[in-house]
Amino acid sequence: MAETTGIAGAPTRRAVVAGVGAAGLAAALAACGDSNDSASAYSPAAPAQNGDQGNGQSAPAGNDGAEAALAKTTDIPVGGGKIFADRKVVVCQPKAGEFKAFSSICTHQGCAVNEIAGGTINCPCHGSKFSINDGSVTTGPATKPLPAANIKVEGDSVALA
Repeated sequence: MAETTGIAGAPTRRAVVAGVGAAGLAAALAACGDSNDSASAYSPAAPAQNGDQGNGQSAPAGNDGAEAALAKTTDIPVGGGKIFADRKVVVCQPKAGEFKAFSSICTHQGCAVNEIAGGTINCPCHGSKFSINDGSVTTGPATKPLPAANIKVEGDSVALA
């Protein structure tokens, strides 16, 4: 049996290292919790916790559920999209004139997506990628698609519906 205390009752180096290792393992396991928990947190009108990654043109959401302007249609690139972190939504234009919107919160662990490139919406935390066409998973570890968000396109304006 290993000795856990040394001189004058102080813990041995082996006991300290084992304790630190156990704490690290517990933290790692907590970070890899159940991936089903994050999808329920989606609310496009809720303010972001980590600042605006959008274009700064978004208006605050009203309490009456009214539409909230996000951007001009010309601000959303064809074959790409734009992330509006303050609204927790990403708006994409897979084909010219076709606009889609999804939650900007990854369904794997609840991280905010941070990039749209090569036809995918990308999460920086664990590398999940989602299609700009329908929000489906193209690369895991996420197993669930990004939830769709309701938008309304009128003239040259894109708004949350």
